[in-house]
Amino acid sequence: MTTTLAFDLYGTLVDHDGVVPRLRDIVGSRAEAFSRTWREKQLENSFRRGLMHAYADFAVCTGDALDYACTFHRTSLTPAQRRAVLEAYRALPAYPDVGDALDGLKAAGFRLYVLSNGSAGAVEAVLAAADIRDRFLGVVSAEELKTFKPDPAVYGHFLRETGASPGSSWLVSSNPFDVIGAVSAGMRAAWVRRSPEAIFDPWGIEPTTTVADLCELGAAIAAESN
Repeated sequence: MTTTLAFDLYGTLVDHDGVVPRLRDIVGSRAEAFSRTWREKQLENSFRRGLMHAYADFAVCTGDALDYACTFHRTSLTPAQRRAVLEAYRALPAYPDVGDALDGLKAAGFRLYVLSNGSAGAVEAVLAAADIRDRFLGVVSAEELKTFKPDPAVYGHFLRETGASPGSSWLVSSNPFDVIGAVSAGMRAAWVRRSPEAIFDPWGIEPTTTVADLCELGAAIAAESN
């Protein structure tokens, strides 16, 4: 049976710290810390909205998190600066390994999809800006269920939409919460540990495999399949 791969977008395919150069123009040496706060609050906002059944588009979670980061770091953005920073988030760069790795996986016969908390329209725009949209058969968004990963319903939705079975499907993500969610929902999962400092949550639920970048993914999946 053909193996289906569900790629997370932010932090896995595209670098959310791609906004740092734009932030550096505004907040100077605090740009990296500002970016971390923004990302952490973005995820927290999505988790809280999912638990509260108070869905709002992931872009709303992102914008609210940006406003929080401004308050936390005592930074004021003009309306034009705020628009520019949010626009930069819609044009994040792909990691250097992504293009070649996806080409290799596609040539090897894997079915490639994106599974994201972002709205379908936003995800399509990011993929196009990163020049990697043509590698994927399609985009599946949590937006369609009005919730967010790691809600198990999102992973079930992916399987239904792609006609894949849990045993032949892998989530590929740099986010431990996403990997744990997919494994808990019956899928296999590869954790992309892009930084040696990254820590996997000690929940007793482990990734099926761990890779340092996407170029290792095909061989790692093959090893688990033997």
